[in-house]
Order: sequence, then C-alpha cells, then structure tokens
Amino acid sequence: MKRRRVVQSPEHVLIELRPSGLGSRIGAFALDSAILAGALSLVGFVGGLSPQAIRGLFVATVSFVVIWGYHVFFEVLWNGQTPGKRIFRIRVVDGRGLPVDLAQSMVRNVVRILDLVPLGGVGLLAALLDAEHRRLGDRAADTLVVAEEQPVLPQSAALGARRFNSLRTPRLVRLVEHQLGLEERELLFALCLRAPRLSERARYELFEQIGEHYRAALGIDDPHLHGESIVRGIAALCAGVPAPDTHPAPPAE
Repeated sequence: MKRRRVVQSPEHVLIELRPSGLGSRIGAFALDSAILAGALSLVGFVGGLSPQAIRGLFVATVSFVVIWGYHVFFEVLWNGQTPGKRIFRIRVVDGRGLPVDLAQSMVRNVVRILDLVPLGGVGLLAALLDAEHRRLGDRAADTLVVAEEQPVLPQSAALGARRFNSLRTPRLVRLVEHQLGLEERELLFALCLRAPRLSERARYELFEQIGEHYRAALGIDDPHLHGESIVRGIAALCAGVPAPDTHPAPPAE
C-alpha cells in the first residue's frame, strides 16, 4: 500500500503528500514517449532537408538534446510536470514537498537508464517494492511523484467565519489574488483547520509569527488585528468566504 508522506513547512504546518498511482505514472510516461517520438521524427525530417555533409551530425546532436533535455526542461519549467504528467495530474516534487530543482531533475532522469532496463522492469519493480512508488531515479534524487489534487476549501465554520472581514478591501483582495499561490493558500487553510489542536501558547506564537509576515508582505496597517485575525482573514479571502473581525488577545500563560 502507498504510504503518505507528511512534511513540515517552514511555517511549522504539516502537509500530507499523496504518492501518485503506478497507472498514472505509466500513462504519463507513455504519453511523453509518444511526444518524444514525434519530436524525433520531426528532427529526422528536418535533418533530411539539410546538406549531406552535416545531416548525420545534425540529427545525432539534436536528437541527443531532445531525448535528454525533454523531461528536465519541462520538470524545471513547469514546476515538476511534463506534458504527460500535466495531463494525468501528477508532478515531481522534492522529498520535502518543495519544487524540484535542476540538479534533482537531471539526476532522476539520468538514472532513468537503469530504470528502463530491461523494458522498464527494473524501474517498475523498484516502484512496486517502494511504499511511495519511487523508482531508482527518485531515490537517487530524493524526489517523489505525487498526485495533484484540487485544494479542499474549508467551510466557513472551519475558518471561524462571520459577516465582517476588515481585510476585504479592493487592494488586499487584488494582492492576495496575485501574490498567493496554490501551495501558500493550502498552507493557510491547513493552519486554520489544525489550530484547535495546538496548545494555546503554541497557537498564539505561531499565528503571531505568520501574521507579522503577512502584515509586512501585504502592507496591512490595521493595529487592532492580531496574528490569528490576519491569518484567518487572508485564508477567508483565498477561500472566497468572510472571516471574523476579532480583537487582539494576550498570550495564554
């Protein structure tokens, strides 16, 4: 059975990563292979139009770049997704849940040579024996292929919603819309949902720390809002529901 990996964000929020199924990975690989085959056919066609003296060198060089650069190029450019992965809604991430970098993408795709012999048997066997369905390339690069899920927006009650949200101004709505990405929104939702499980002291300190970050990043100048009000207000803007207008609360002793 697949084992879900739980990682901790820099804001000390736990995030659960769900490894993708083998069917999705095989389907994405097959689609990417078809695209690669088409690209190589195009290279061969263009090479056939080039002068005889450079035809062989041109085809060999460009084919090498296409074969080895396809996966690396798209994984780095598209945040862990090739065209096949995007269609099947999976992506490659760092073992800590961060975006995969150039070095990791290169390592996992170089090791693909071992995964593909014989006829992909080594990689398939490694993925079957691994609880997170990692092939050898993923282990070498410390990467994980995860399912890309739509964020579950919390209900108004989960955000502690009321009718008034002092952060709902045109300026802040625009900043939140353009500056907060999917991962950051999911972190805010997860923090709001897990807040009741924290001790009072930990809850206060964590929300104050993150609240100060957004106070500076978004230019929030309302002195009456404490950290939790800011975090819940921003989360409510992301979710499209109002958040409470609470008053500063002292830390619990």
